[in-house]
Amino acid sequence: MTRETVADRIDAARAMLTPIQAATGLTFATGIAFVLVFLQDPLAHDAMHNFRHAAGITCH
Repeated sequence: MTRETVADRIDAARAMLTPIQAATGLTFATGIAFVLVFLQDPLAHDAMHNFRHAAGITCH
């Protein structure tokens, strides 16, 4: 039984993803980090909540 390590996952991602896909994923992760760190969680939560209501999604 072998265990999958982070290095194994990185190697698999390098083999499967194109540079554009990797850059897109990194850009997305950076955007999420920006929202959570710099805009602070309550503000981001309220914005997403209002967006859901504007889109017609009932969340409560």
